[in-house]
Order: sequence, then structure tokens, then C-alpha cells
Amino acid sequence: MLPKEMIQKIRKIEIQSNQLVEEVFSGKYHSLFKGNGLEFQDIREYAFGDDIRSIDWKVTAKYSKPYIKQYKEERELNLFLLIDMSSSTFFGRKKEFISEIAATLAFSAVKNNDKVGAVIFTDKVEKLIPSKKGKKHALSIIASILNTEPQSKKTDIQEVLRFFKTFEKKRSIVFLISDFFDKDYEKEAAVTAQKHDLILIRVMEKAEQKLPKGAIFSFQDMETGEEIVLDNLKNEIPLKLDLKFKNFIEIETEQDFVKPLSIFFKRRRRK
Repeated sequence: MLPKEMIQKIRKIEIQSNQLVEEVFSGKYHSLFKGNGLEFQDIREYAFGDDIRSIDWKVTAKYSKPYIKQYKEERELNLFLLIDMSSSTFFGRKKEFISEIAATLAFSAVKNNDKVGAVIFTDKVEKLIPSKKGKKHALSIIASILNTEPQSKKTDIQEVLRFFKTFEKKRSIVFLISDFFDKDYEKEAAVTAQKHDLILIRVMEKAEQKLPKGAIFSFQDMETGEEIVLDNLKNEIPLKLDLKFKNFIEIETEQDFVKPLSIFFKRRRRK
């Protein structure tokens, strides 16, 4: 059983997220995403104008005349949250923001009677929560995010994308929420985006964006323990990440995260 303090925190996030779902998605949730694909419905004889790519060659060979496969669009969505819980996400208010963003997305799925699941990861999969429907299931995801004690400190985005690709065969809406302090994952992200609707959400503290000039800074990497010294006596050093990925949202913990989410989804709706 969860402690009373944790239950109260989950309840607070639930109330906030219910309000934010309306603001972010404005009742047009399904119009923002494609369905899971096409579901096989029937076979019928080929008619002039039909797409030849739909021809069922086995049936055609059996009856010596062309037949095509008919499909219907599968409208139920399958939403998955890939949540980075490496040590760097515990800096400042990042974990709090990640939890609230994840809750907003999970409750949006619940409200629209869709499935939602989650993978909590570091440089390995810390916890897998298969997708299901229902408010109780969404609350269990939020509880897991808040309650998980990661076994590892490091990050490996490439590894979680590879795992998800082999685990989830059904086309899904995938939100990868991280600070993206990692490298060499872009190719795997592109591969994942070919099958799934992949959206990257980067949560950052303002202090991580750039260093003011006029000092020499010494840092310790929260994930590796490595000491890093930066000479910044002359110029500011920008630390902003330049991700060349079309479905990318950047959120600072000092801002209201509803605004960047709303802008992204309004732009997506227009497209």
C-alpha cells in the first residue's frame, strides 16, 4: 500500500492533469494522431481502379482471377510513455515536471478510452508497464514514476528504443520524455519513428541551458561521477541541445509546460 503522502501527491497530479487535458487537447485528441493502422476485414474480387498493392496473390492463384484484401481503419490508439529516470532527471524540478507531463498524457488516453503503457528506463529497462485501459491503470503508471528507485544512474536512449521496437509490435503513439543527456540515439529514433508515431519531449532546468561568462566552472556528472572543468572567462557557453527531429518539444521547468505542448499540438492539428 502506498504511503498517505504519495497518495495525496498522486491525487494532486490527477486534478491538475484533468484540467490540463482540456487545455492541451481541446477535445480534438483523436484528430492529432493516426490510428494504429489498418485492420483486415474481408476479401473481394478485384474491380477496375483498385490498388494493385492490395491484391491477395494466394487467393488470386487459387481461383484464377484477382482478389483484393479489404481493410478498415483501426481507431483505438495505443499510447506509450518512455520515461527517463537516470540521475540527471533528479536535478531541480525535472522529475516533478516529467511526472506531471506523463500524467497529462496518460489521462488524455483514459478520457478517450485508449490504452496507455509505460517503460521506465535508465541505461536499461527499470520497469515495464504493459498498455491497458482505465483510470486505475493510469494512476498506477503515475505511482510507478513517483515511486521507482532506479538501479542505475546512467542513460541509454538507444537501448530503450531498441527494447520498445522488439516488445511492442502494434503501432503506437510514443512519447519519449527525457533531458536527452545522451548520444548516438538519433538513428534508432528515426527507425522507431518509421513504425510508431514518436514524439520527443525534453525537460530541462534553465541553469542547464547556458553558463554565464566570467568564471571557471567545475561540474560532476550525476550519472558517471566524472569531473568536468569549463573555462568560461570570456563568453557564455550555450548548452542547448539541437535535435534535428520534427516531433520535438522542449520544456523548461521554470515555464508552464501547457504552453509548449499546446503550441506543438495546435501546429500538428493544422498539418
